[in-house]
Amino acid sequence: MSAVCVLRTRCFLRQGLAGFPATMHRRYSLDLSAPLLRTQGYVDGRWVSAASVFPVSDPATGQEIALVADCGAAEAKQAVDAAHRAFQSWKQVTAKERSHLLRKWFDLLTQHRGDLARLITFECGKPLQESLGEVAYSASFLEWFSEEARRVYGDVIPSPAKDRKILLLKQPVGVTSIITPWNFPSAMITRKVGAALAAGCTVVVKPAEDTPLSALALAELAEQAGIPAGVFNVVPCSREKTPSVGQVLCTDPLVAKISFTGSTATGKMLLKLAADTVKRASMELGGHAPFIVFDSADVDLAVDGAMASKFRNSGQTCVCSNRFLVQSGIYHRFMEKLGHAMDTGLRLGHGSEPDTTQGPLINSRAADKVVEQISDAVAQGATVLRGGARLQGSFMEPTLLADVTTHMLCTREETFGPLLPVIRFNTEEEAVAIANSSNVGLAGYFYSQDPSQIWRVAEALEVGIVGVNEGLLSTPEAPFGGVKQSGMGREGSKYGINEYLEVKYMCFGGLKP
Repeated sequence: MSAVCVLRTRCFLRQGLAGFPATMHRRYSLDLSAPLLRTQGYVDGRWVSAASVFPVSDPATGQEIALVADCGAAEAKQAVDAAHRAFQSWKQVTAKERSHLLRKWFDLLTQHRGDLARLITFECGKPLQESLGEVAYSASFLEWFSEEARRVYGDVIPSPAKDRKILLLKQPVGVTSIITPWNFPSAMITRKVGAALAAGCTVVVKPAEDTPLSALALAELAEQAGIPAGVFNVVPCSREKTPSVGQVLCTDPLVAKISFTGSTATGKMLLKLAADTVKRASMELGGHAPFIVFDSADVDLAVDGAMASKFRNSGQTCVCSNRFLVQSGIYHRFMEKLGHAMDTGLRLGHGSEPDTTQGPLINSRAADKVVEQISDAVAQGATVLRGGARLQGSFMEPTLLADVTTHMLCTREETFGPLLPVIRFNTEEEAVAIANSSNVGLAGYFYSQDPSQIWRVAEALEVGIVGVNEGLLSTPEAPFGGVKQSGMGREGSKYGINEYLEVKYMCFGGLKP
């Protein structure tokens, strides 16, 4: 791409954003039905206040949405105790009845999808169409695990002795601490809680401090669905109270398991806390997904996949592509088509505006990180082909970088923002080596029309999830999880419920042959 072309497209991008700051001076209103906008904690079937509150703000405008109960260690302990009491009866509820209650909860999410989507948009900045998609995705886990609840089967093993039988029973592990992130404030809860409740476990949820309102709305609908008191508890808290609440949820002897989605660094801290009481743990941690485009690829399909994989939720998903590797033979054609797609397909704005495709980043710290990665790359020789600027608040221009090398910060750490760095490569072996050089391995994507290459690369990539000619992968029917330092365990699918079950061996002896 010529220098003149680069300058023109950068000017075009800025002109397209000229009206953007003015729109942010508008006052946007969260028009939500009262029962779903809850601001207290939810413990043992009751709405509970705390000694103090913390603000939840719209990341697009900085305007305060609500003041939420700032629960601490005492409230967390109350929630654990309530969950433990409820577990004694919930584990005895038949699988059919648990299935029925989860299905009612699913129906209520579907019925209130519009309000739930607006809540997501206002507390995490996601465009409304994406928020509606998240609500459907969130509800789908309740539907899936309502069906899986009735498919928890034991086993009978042939015995080596005639006077005994060997039986395997599957039983719920017990109270589970659920700690979730802000980028999918509804779906990350139901993906865990649906499996836990289906298995017969009870839960205490600590939502992210940026997005507690979606969790509390889920609690309201759980209550309406008839989920018994103490089975589903929510303890919201501020960033300041998070360490003390996390301490309780990860160390209390009554907690049998923790399930966490978030950064690798935080996951390691939680594992250390849980180690003293040897708790079961599921960890869905950081990603650094490669996106490889081989010479044999359908370039148009690859561009569509890159747009979907990179810019969904403004690049703030754990399976977002972070490192783009494009083979030399199609490099220029791919870059030209990708630049055009960014020019025509991306529009920044408040998530409630119908034509917005890119909302803000969750906070100023997130924007600072993207700026740092862009500055580092440019200082080492990268070329900015699109975007590159930080705008008002935590908004970032979607940015396309060329001439990227593996020494740059953006190729060595997860971005979590709308930055698309492209590395040019020559051979398949080179691309796979770069893709596997990370110490994490959640998702990976590649585009190829060569069947032999597809099998080779799919097997060679060190990730838990592989997208072949596809940029959107998540579905409740498939297992979600990573390898290396991207975590342990799987969520969703028929395997997800096993994370909340113990296998008990029963030897029935003294039988007369």
